[in-house]
Amino acid sequence: MSQFVELTDYDASIHRDILDALVREDETLVEVCEDRAIAEMRCYLSKRYDCDKIFSATGTGRNELVLMMVIDIAVYHIFCIHNPQKLSQVRKDRYERAVEWMKAVAAEDISIEGAPLLPDYIRASNSSFRIKSNRKRVNHW
Repeated sequence: MSQFVELTDYDASIHRDILDALVREDETLVEVCEDRAIAEMRCYLSKRYDCDKIFSATGTGRNELVLMMVIDIAVYHIFCIHNPQKLSQVRKDRYERAVEWMKAVAAEDISIEGAPLLPDYIRASNSSFRIKSNRKRVNHW
């Protein structure tokens, strides 16, 4: 269970009565979708950022942009539980925008202001650029 997202954070993205109707007032479904959204974000952000610090933050210590993206992804998954055939175009667009944003962060095209970076030696080991050489050959003259 994630402490990163609070139930009141959804009020800026979806009305409470709609959220309650979608999950049939079962808050555990909301928590499951939050955890899935955070796991999805970790896949993209863990290359550069300290995800443990980002997602363990609470209250005003949370990064608002990351919080917004987590909520957009979680709401998309909540809507998919209800009826994926009648999914709102707005929800699809917001989810796709969140995925595009995460891909840009992973590709290092953009960065998250104020988010804690991983130490340099870990980021260097995560880099796709590595220097290697061929095996040493033994020459006999």
